[in-house]
Amino acid sequence: MLNGFKNFVMRGNVVDLAVGVVIGAAFTSLVTQFTKSFLEPLINLVGAKPDGAGGAFDLVHKGNAVAWGAFVNALITFVLTAAVLYFLVVLPMNKLAERRNKGKEPEPAPVTEDIRLLTEIRDALVAARVPAQAVHKENDHANDR
Repeated sequence: MLNGFKNFVMRGNVVDLAVGVVIGAAFTSLVTQFTKSFLEPLINLVGAKPDGAGGAFDLVHKGNAVAWGAFVNALITFVLTAAVLYFLVVLPMNKLAERRNKGKEPEPAPVTEDIRLLTEIRDALVAARVPAQAVHKENDHANDR
């Protein structure tokens, strides 16, 4: 039972899927923070009323400051998450897969239909040429006499 579980986990697509889900969640957090830090203050700024009660052009009005620090924090978190996943999950799994496949020869690619037909045509031409060459040699010997 544990051997079956190990084979399931060691398949590349399971690990790829898990890494994709974690990176997707981290990227979602990055996009959310970008929206909160940059887009919402700019949208609030554009929505300013003529009397100046709704926004201002200094990007800081009634708490609508651009929070670039929070975005940088989210960006660093995303980069660190990606680095940890790569160095602690992806890289060791790739090394392990290399070690497991070290003694195995890669399976030859199956012969496609067009290659098979071309091979048959070549073989037929070679087979047809051999008797023709033999006939030409006999004629050459007859002409030499």
